[in-house]
Amino acid sequence: MAEDARTPASRSAAAEHARTVAEQADRHALTLESLLAALRSTRLSDAAARAEAVEIASAALVELRTATDRRWSTILEPVSGAFSRLRADLRPLVRFGDLDVQFVEPPATGRALPGGVAHSARAIVRSAVLALVDAGAARRVRIQWDCDGRNLLMQLRDDGAGTLDVHDDAIRPIAERVVALDGTLAVASTPGWGSILDVSLPLDPVPRSAEAPADADLTERERDVLRLLVTGVGNREIAGGLGISTNTVKYHVANLLRKQGARTRAELAAFTSRA
Repeated sequence: MAEDARTPASRSAAAEHARTVAEQADRHALTLESLLAALRSTRLSDAAARAEAVEIASAALVELRTATDRRWSTILEPVSGAFSRLRADLRPLVRFGDLDVQFVEPPATGRALPGGVAHSARAIVRSAVLALVDAGAARRVRIQWDCDGRNLLMQLRDDGAGTLDVHDDAIRPIAERVVALDGTLAVASTPGWGSILDVSLPLDPVPRSAEAPADADLTERERDVLRLLVTGVGNREIAGGLGISTNTVKYHVANLLRKQGARTRAELAAFTSRA
């Protein structure tokens, strides 16, 4: 049956399933990165590394087995408590990995976070940190949370190459998750100095549905990029398929988002499919 014929309830269930799968994937990736960090650590003996790996794996199994029993979407978490859980998530990677993660504690007072927002916020930060680990250029990252009463404000600042962009393949899944929560993501980079990711998540998101303009004035090259983008491939694949640079692809994608009134590549692909 065509996707457009699905009911709002079925689309919501599908979106929730996709989010759950994505969150499980980045949590498992974090566990594997932590295991590798412990086993590769030059500060641990073989026996100590094995013991640490067993502890990490055991904790991950306990977390996996109890995940389905959680009612995280119906509870409230203080900002400081949610941040402490994030630190616990990242502790093995921080302890044994090459990335120096610095945590700036949020204020102890203020409005508590809805459980769903706190859960998603930790998943977003974990994904961002793993993206930095995979990139391999950053040696230090600072994580800071705050709450202004209406939004959870998160910032990650690294000392990497300073080439990150909101349209990069590594950042794209994070951006899509943020937008799915009706939040905002901004990336500011300075070559040679690092990048700053600013994320704002509303504590009381308002459901909304965006519609694409009826007739968008697209250039021939933009149509070429769009045709490949809707297949789900990344910027490098699009660049290779069209014989252009990845920076040119980013430029065209930014124009497509603006012209089509979309906030993410996923929305852009959905608008195009409906059209």
